[in-house]
Amino acid sequence: MLCVLLALCATAVLLPAGARTALAQDMPTVYIDRHSAEALPIAVPAFAGGADPLAAQTGSDIANVITNDLNGSGDFRVIDRNAYVETLPSMEAKPNFPGWRALSARALVQGEVSAQPDGRLKVAFRLWDTGTGEQIVGRSLMTQQDNWRRVAHIIADEIYKAITGEAGYFDSRIVYVAESGPKNNRVKRLAIMDQDGANNRILTSGDSLVLTPRFSPTSQEITYLSYYNNTPRVYLFNIETGRREMLGDFPGMTFAPRFSPDGNKIVLSMAKDGRTDIWVMDLRSRQSRKLTDTPYIDTSPSYSPDGQRIVFNSDRSGAQQLYIMNADGSNQQRISFGSGRYATPVWSPRGDFIAFTKMKGGRFYIGVMRPDGGDERILSEGYLVEGPSWSPNGRVLTFFRQEAGAGVRVCTIDLTGRVERVVPTPTEASDPAWSPILP
Repeated sequence: MLCVLLALCATAVLLPAGARTALAQDMPTVYIDRHSAEALPIAVPAFAGGADPLAAQTGSDIANVITNDLNGSGDFRVIDRNAYVETLPSMEAKPNFPGWRALSARALVQGEVSAQPDGRLKVAFRLWDTGTGEQIVGRSLMTQQDNWRRVAHIIADEIYKAITGEAGYFDSRIVYVAESGPKNNRVKRLAIMDQDGANNRILTSGDSLVLTPRFSPTSQEITYLSYYNNTPRVYLFNIETGRREMLGDFPGMTFAPRFSPDGNKIVLSMAKDGRTDIWVMDLRSRQSRKLTDTPYIDTSPSYSPDGQRIVFNSDRSGAQQLYIMNADGSNQQRISFGSGRYATPVWSPRGDFIAFTKMKGGRFYIGVMRPDGGDERILSEGYLVEGPSWSPNGRVLTFFRQEAGAGVRVCTIDLTGRVERVVPTPTEASDPAWSPILP
């Protein structure tokens, strides 16, 4: 468990072109316009460790994780460490701010790792505005030695929030389907990892096919679809305890349900009497209620973050398009009008965008649009790209990609579409879903 020992006040930081400022609790905070803002140049030297080899190595490792986190967000550009003007031997060392400014670094991270008599590590950091020489934020954390990676993610989240004014997403996990074996006899197991690919862990045995895991927004619990004797079953799985609970058999189901924002309900598509409609199930009473009732295929529902609306896709217009409706099934309206077919919509945790998969001309696309259908933008494309899922702060997407003749991989991409990355996994991987921030 982490113990926060110190939290220092925050001040302003120089802003990149395209950024704008707003007051929050008497201090300036930066909100980056992700359509136009350039990535903010920042320096992240290795954290000092003194004469202790373990502390020095851990300090270097922490700085590397922070660097990868910030670079992957699309909002930051960590300057190459080979160009740095100095090493910072301790937290007491005053940085050479003119030298850092000469490298175009707008912000500087200074950190130190020290071993404690009880075997724990103390990790301290400061974030500096190189233009004014003032500290933006600083913290000191105590942790077990094997927990250093999570500390690095927490620090990256602190940096992200201090500069962008928004919550970070680095201290989170991704659940996915680990795939192995020949194509005609595929083994698909549920697996989980840190959002950067570290700490991979297999959750299910592989004796039955698993698909489309989805996280609860309120706990470390997921739903997923499993085929047992060719019958689709939906399960609830508690990641912390390993306890699995079957919600029921759902013939004709192809996607797992999604949770409501309060975690008390799930919304799902189910084939019944020759029709595929949207249903909602109360997890406490296990009572289900139909929300759509058409002769068409209505599927892939996802709640808005306030729980008031649901987005789904339907072929009622002649081809798959996106629709929204109230959570009780009323006021169904089409929102997508572009060429091609739209599928797997998922509402951003911020409520500002809906992500989707698009199919057009034999290619697949990952894109986003506003809830009214406006501002449609394509972020990624390929032979097969599918299944977007939002980071907890709604600024990055994970999805899976497969190129012709290649294996399937989990990727992430920022909301500008500038930074796409493959998340390393021990096997091929598909159907990723992002967790909330870890408690």
